[in-house]
Amino acid sequence: MSAMRLLVLGAVRHHGRAHGYMVRNDLEYWGANDWANTKPGSIYHALKQLAKQGLLLAHDVAPSVAGGPPRVEYEITDEGEEAFFALLRKSLSDGKPKLDLLSAAIGFIVELPREEVIALLKQRLAGLEDWRTSVTEYYTPAEGPASMGHIGEIMELWVTTADDGLKWTRGLIQRLEAGSYVMAGEGETFKGVLPEGAENPYATGPHPGDEAAGGPRREG
Repeated sequence: MSAMRLLVLGAVRHHGRAHGYMVRNDLEYWGANDWANTKPGSIYHALKQLAKQGLLLAHDVAPSVAGGPPRVEYEITDEGEEAFFALLRKSLSDGKPKLDLLSAAIGFIVELPREEVIALLKQRLAGLEDWRTSVTEYYTPAEGPASMGHIGEIMELWVTTADDGLKWTRGLIQRLEAGSYVMAGEGETFKGVLPEGAENPYATGPHPGDEAAGGPRREG
């Protein structure tokens, strides 16, 4: 599973149609360039690959502002919708801590009904509990990591990660059960994307269509 795949499909889906810089702008706005390593080149590559796989539909819409090939806009296909929701559901229910993928999935939880998200998170809880149990079959937290030499620090890391994951997941379930956030089917959900042309305070560089950028102009 890929956080990049989920993020790019979700960002395009939010806009309806989006060119590469809009997707890049959104992911930088979310800070995904730090926690999911969504560098500009990898974003443009992902857009092209998803289009080749039939999950996105590419449209040449206008000449590049730098005089290069036409700008490309993407929209999600029916197959892309299926892939997006399958990956979203799997990422929310997976008990093993994959922080980049889980972070991406949390960014899209409002695309699912409240009760479904709660059920998926409860699956995650069960998976985390099973994972923690499998670690403590070999390591007893009460004895501390030094009881196993420095290798015990690995076990301590795993147990601590599981405990933190359990605490956070239970907290999110409680917030959702208490009515936090507007979920799918409840009204207008919060998207957290920038409208085209809006200044991004977290942008890492110029528009890739600018002559000075030297970026991948086709999607700019």
